[in-house]
Amino acid sequence: MNKDASESLQKAKDDFVGQWGAMGSSWGINRTMAQIHALLLVSAEPLSTDQIMEDLRISRGNANTNLRDLVGWGLIHSVIRKGERKEFFAAEKDVWKIFCTIARERKRREVTPAMEVLQRCAAESKDDKSQEGRDFHRQMNDLLEFMRMGERVLDHIASSEESRVLKFAARFLS
Repeated sequence: MNKDASESLQKAKDDFVGQWGAMGSSWGINRTMAQIHALLLVSAEPLSTDQIMEDLRISRGNANTNLRDLVGWGLIHSVIRKGERKEFFAAEKDVWKIFCTIARERKRREVTPAMEVLQRCAAESKDDKSQEGRDFHRQMNDLLEFMRMGERVLDHIASSEESRVLKFAARFLS
């Protein structure tokens, strides 16, 4: 690869890492965690903590915390290299698996706790006979039912084969 092409590729990778990091906060994860994930997504080989720190200009503590979280999410995994003392990391590269992993993790961290609050609010307002109490109770039940439907759809999608879901989506969107 010539110098201009490799510089262009590096710029594209840097742009992707920056944008993925910016989007991360919209997904409920911090910028550095998303940047590490993006860097590992576009890396041809597993990277060590030191390589990640150098590339992203972050501290060891920041790198270690976010690597641990990404492993916990199941988006990256540790790679042991024979003869190396360092730990290396690689990202899951299959886009469908990434989507399913993020969907399951967000459900566990966000949707389930929200549904528990809605259930508790509905239960606590069930016997309130005032108009305000009945309206509140109905609103909690409506929100809960909507979230249950969304949860079932998400569970179905996340447990399906990619090809089946994409065929269904293509028919639905046509």
